Amino acid sequence: MNENNNIIYEIRLKFKEIINNYNKLKQKNIELEEENKNLKENINLLNKKIKELEDKETKINLAKAILATGKDSHEAKIKLNRIVRDIDRCIALLEKE
Repeated sequence: MNENNNIIYEIRLKFKEIINNYNKLKQKNIELEEENKNLKENINLLNKKIKELEDKETKINLAKAILATGKDSHEAKIKLNRIVRDIDRCIALLEKE
C-alpha cells in the first residue's frame, strides 16, 4: 500500500506541476498577444507616417519642378508628366472599386 501511496503522491505532484506550467504559459501567451497587438498598432502608425512623408516629398519635388528654370525645365516637364500619370493611375484604380 505504501508504494501505491508514493506513486499516487508523485502523480499528484506531476499533475500540479503540469497545471502550474500551463497557467504560466497561458499568462505568457496573453502577454505576448498584447505585445503583438501593440506592435501592430505601432506598425500602422509608422506606415501612416511614412505615407505622409512620401506625400510631403512628392509635393516638395513638384514644387521644385515647377520652380525649375532653363535646362531644368525639361526635367520639370518630365516630373510633371510622371505625376500626372500617377494621378491617372490612381483615378483608374478608384473607378474600378
